Amino acid sequence: MAGGAAAAAQAAAGSGAAKGARAATAGAGAAKAGAAAAGAGNTTADTANADSGGTGGGGGKGKKPKRPKRTGWRRLVPTWRMLLGTFVIGVMLIIGLLFLGYSLVQIPSANALATKQSNVYLYSDGSQLARDTRDSKVNRENVSLAQVSKAAQHAVLAAEDRDFYSESAVDPKAMLRAGWNTALGKGKQSGSTITQQYVKNYYLGQEQTVTRKAKEFFISIKLDREKSKDEILEGYLNTSYFGRSAYGIQAAAQAYYGKDATDLDPARAAYLAALVNAPSEYDVVAHPENKPAAVARWNYVLDGMVKEGWLGKGERAGLKFPTPKDQTVPNGLSGQRGYLVDAVRQYLISNDIVTADQLAAGGYRITTTIQKNRQNAFVKAVDDQLISKLDKKNRKADNYVRAGGASVDPKTGKIVAMYGGIDYVKQFTNGATRGDFQVGSTFKPFVFTSAVQNSSTTQDGRPITPNTIYDGTTRRPVQGWPGGAYNPANEDEKSYGDIPVRKATDLSVNAVYAQMAVDVGPDRVKQTAVDLGIPEHTKDLQPYPSIALGTATASVLDMAEAYATLANHGQRATYTMVEKVTKDGTQQVELPQRQTRRAVTREAADTTTSILQSVVDNGTAVAAQAAGRPAAGKTGTAEEDTAAWFAGYTPELATVVSVMGQDPVTAAHKSLYYALGQPRMNGGGPPTAIWAQYTRDALKGKPVSDFDLQLQPGADKTQAPLDPSADPSTGGPDDGVTTDGSTTDGGTTGSTPSTDGGTTGSTPTTDGGATDGGATTDGGGTTTGGTTDGGGTTTGGDTNGGLTTGGGTDTGGGTPGGGTGGVDTGGGTDSGATAGQP
Repeated sequence: MAGGAAAAAQAAAGSGAAKGARAATAGAGAAKAGAAAAGAGNTTADTANADSGGTGGGGGKGKKPKRPKRTGWRRLVPTWRMLLGTFVIGVMLIIGLLFLGYSLVQIPSANALATKQSNVYLYSDGSQLARDTRDSKVNRENVSLAQVSKAAQHAVLAAEDRDFYSESAVDPKAMLRAGWNTALGKGKQSGSTITQQYVKNYYLGQEQTVTRKAKEFFISIKLDREKSKDEILEGYLNTSYFGRSAYGIQAAAQAYYGKDATDLDPARAAYLAALVNAPSEYDVVAHPENKPAAVARWNYVLDGMVKEGWLGKGERAGLKFPTPKDQTVPNGLSGQRGYLVDAVRQYLISNDIVTADQLAAGGYRITTTIQKNRQNAFVKAVDDQLISKLDKKNRKADNYVRAGGASVDPKTGKIVAMYGGIDYVKQFTNGATRGDFQVGSTFKPFVFTSAVQNSSTTQDGRPITPNTIYDGTTRRPVQGWPGGAYNPANEDEKSYGDIPVRKATDLSVNAVYAQMAVDVGPDRVKQTAVDLGIPEHTKDLQPYPSIALGTATASVLDMAEAYATLANHGQRATYTMVEKVTKDGTQQVELPQRQTRRAVTREAADTTTSILQSVVDNGTAVAAQAAGRPAAGKTGTAEEDTAAWFAGYTPELATVVSVMGQDPVTAAHKSLYYALGQPRMNGGGPPTAIWAQYTRDALKGKPVSDFDLQLQPGADKTQAPLDPSADPSTGGPDDGVTTDGSTTDGGTTGSTPSTDGGTTGSTPTTDGGATDGGATTDGGGTTTGGTTDGGGTTTGGDTNGGLTTGGGTDTGGGTPGGGTGGVDTGGGTDSGATAGQP
């Protein structure tokens, strides 16, 4: 038995060894032999276990069962282990990518388009005057969320993102909801949240790329952590595009309905909200064929507002589709708008309120002093009295006609209306602010004001009042001026003989006012004009006798300010064109404090007003009576009729109108002879007619008030006519003429008075310098000796008809420099004569 068992064991061992020897061809081990015996496909471990079992006598104890092979289609299906592994790896990869993206993507600066805004200009009542997009090229006006009606806020939320306030920055549900609604035909809804859309508008761009979408995703998440929902909604409303070149809810409200965003009702707000989805497609004016789709989108928005509790069902049921206004050219600068905008811009810059660069950046909301009803009245008056009467085809001169006007409230200095030209896009130069045409006789009142202000007297010592008698002979040489001969002509060479100042003003007599300027002193006249409101550096505002005839080229606006000072009893309220300025809807810009100062005494201003009333009542400006109110004013005509003026005022309003001649091609000044079919263009014609119609309409409904005047002492006293044997304005040929009981001595009264060009004490002086040799009086006032610096000899303070010996020709109106036969033509050989025409 034992031997049998041993034999059996040996036999078994031998059998296993034999099998292993057969399987291992090159001295392979027992394990490999066992593997070969078990068959191809078993693992080394299985072979080892099998071999061990064999040697241990276990017969295969602990051996794992074999997996069945996957055959057929089963081989294509991944196992659950494979799926789980892939999912885990994918999640880890996504988390890694999100973390990497969040770390790498930063919130950038706003893109250039998003920060650009237009500047908005408003009338004094807050209605829109113009929207200036020249600098930014974008029609946008940012507003705060508080400046957007609740209806508009809710409408946009209903249209674009109803869960905005409760959701995160990126909401996958919104994307699914948008796709589902679109599939069911419930209207399009953006798959992006409002936060994402705002990021796209403000920080990125509109390109459809994976990179942009990825950035949008990460920036939205970060932005949601840094800004409040209100801030994000405000930014979204200011950056969304609504069509009609309008960026932002405020620009859209104006473009479609002429309203501000704060005034949008639910119906209009819902339409604007609908536009965000398809601005061009849903504009029912531009594309009436798409109105059904636009109305459907409008209804979708309103229904959403009801569903969210933002609109009552009853109110919703009563709403009708609000058809927008016709599309127009974006509120540009045509008509008067461009002139007004440019004038206001210049005012802001010149007064250091904002800089040109700041205006270029945009975002300013500027409330002007321009009153809409008065502005319209001014335009209508010019159209009725001038533009409608032009016949450019048949009258060449009519092609030269330009006009400018400005109207000021005398008490406040506010410019309430301005006329710049027929159309800013056709005639770029502003007729109200240009300063290249002579003001003519509208300057004469400043001479008289200066006379009263300085208590001036004539050459023979008589105080200058409205009743002072002057010699109104045409081309009469001006006396007492040391700078050379000056003998301006009256209009049409008409002579008036002895004439009081009031009447000389009525008829605009050049000879009288040229003499008065010398009597007062040209320097003083210039200073008075500057004090009243004429800029000191105005071209040709020079201290010569010709200053009286209006050779200076002040602008209409400057003249309006000066006349407003007269209307305000000598108190100058520096003009202003701006009531209020804000930046980005909230930040208020500080404006200069209103300044009022006394320019001249009340008596000087009011006495001037009294003689200007006479011009309207009896003189060259009788057409101004059509205003139907007490008025004062002065006409004026520039040299060769290149410009005609009327400057006038009532107690409530000071207005200046000028009609100018300019070649439309070369821009050269042109005479207006036969313009409108009239031989002459003077201030008493179209300018006065325009003034009268405008003033009547601008003050319509206002109580009629009269001037409250305080006149200079003696203003109401008449003076005796001139003695035929003497000329009171010049001292007379005998140099001893008396008119009021005093004696004259070459321009002196008594023994020691002084006048410009007269004497001081016993040593005569002239504007040209002291005389040499002193003067002696001889009862009758004869003065001997005394040579002027120019080399001429004076006798009794006179200048022998205005000529000096030893003076060179001075065509600029200045003091001769030392030649022979000095002549002062006040602007070039009598060129100043016609500048003072009425």
